[in-house]
Amino acid sequence: MDLELSSEDQAFRDEVRDFLDAELTAEIRDTTRRTTAVWVDKPIVMEWHRKLYEKGWIGYFWPEEFGGTGWNATQQYIFLTESARAGAPPLIPMSLRYVGPVIFTFGDDWQKEYFLPKILSGEHYWCQGYSEPGAGSDLAALKCKAERDGDDYIINGTKIWTTNAHVADWIFCLVRTDNTGKKQQGITFIVIDMNTPGITVEPIITMDLDHDVNQVFFDNVRVPVKNRVGEEGAGWGYGKFLLEFERAGGSCARLKADLAHLKMIAAAQHRADKPLIEDAAFATEIAKVEIGITGLEITERQILSKAAAGEPPGSEGSILNAQAVQYNQRMTELAVEAMDHYALPFIPGRPFPGANEWYPGPDYAPPVMGQYLNRRATSIYGGSDEVQREIISKMLIGR
Repeated sequence: MDLELSSEDQAFRDEVRDFLDAELTAEIRDTTRRTTAVWVDKPIVMEWHRKLYEKGWIGYFWPEEFGGTGWNATQQYIFLTESARAGAPPLIPMSLRYVGPVIFTFGDDWQKEYFLPKILSGEHYWCQGYSEPGAGSDLAALKCKAERDGDDYIINGTKIWTTNAHVADWIFCLVRTDNTGKKQQGITFIVIDMNTPGITVEPIITMDLDHDVNQVFFDNVRVPVKNRVGEEGAGWGYGKFLLEFERAGGSCARLKADLAHLKMIAAAQHRADKPLIEDAAFATEIAKVEIGITGLEITERQILSKAAAGEPPGSEGSILNAQAVQYNQRMTELAVEAMDHYALPFIPGRPFPGANEWYPGPDYAPPVMGQYLNRRATSIYGGSDEVQREIISKMLIGR
């Protein structure tokens, strides 16, 4: 991937900037900046999704035959970077980045014709049913069972830590259809309408006091066999394919935007009558993060180049995910340190004031503690840090 922008790329960058300036409302930017959860609330992010869909830019890394943009790796990089810099909300990946590629790669004609247009338009909002109470990092230990009954599967079991299940229309799940053989065998990939009788969603309130994740229960849930993606029992391979996309793409653009915000906080906060960013020790910590992100950006560009060539991310996806999580967590730690006592009065669910109606600190302070608490989980839910390192080891050195 060429690191220098050609005249055509510069023209494309200007087009992206003009679109962002025209379509990113103050409400969308402000809500994104103040969000403590990983994903911006559904109404706001789907408003942005709709704008991109109408522009024809929503499937920015999908193949053109399925409604993608046909952008090359450089254009994808420009779009992601400019979107993050402008304060656009990250798009919900469960549909566009996770289940969409599984369907257009392994799905049948009906699934492609039915689901893909609705994913692109935003008509279907998805969640992911992978983890279970006894199967998190060891996902192959899953027990949620699907038994064949004529033209249907009958599903019983539970999924946990299911982000946005309480607002989702569909869920894609790994379920067990056979208990013989190795535990990675007998797993099937299936998509389920969340309005199907027998599905119950129970909220889980995390330590940042947000409601993002849930436990989903399946009690004799009847799902048509036509909702199975690919072959029965081959779901483990499809799930691994999906996880490669989960761990790739767009991280560095967001990290760079977060770094710019951290620098702004450090410049505004003072210690001993001088800006904190002029403190040698604090500035050194920021510099360490910035150097790491700069190096990580090269890995992400390699991944984008692979995606543009129709290749999965491979080990680079896990490398990117593992390191990006570390830098993300470190920046939230530094933000809390910079805010000092203003980070303490953490009251989630309260409106963020425009004129400090209840909050004693500056208007950029209220989300800091919530973001710090929420990001503690990022080294677990996308694949624990230890598992990521095992994957990298096996891919690169075979053990």
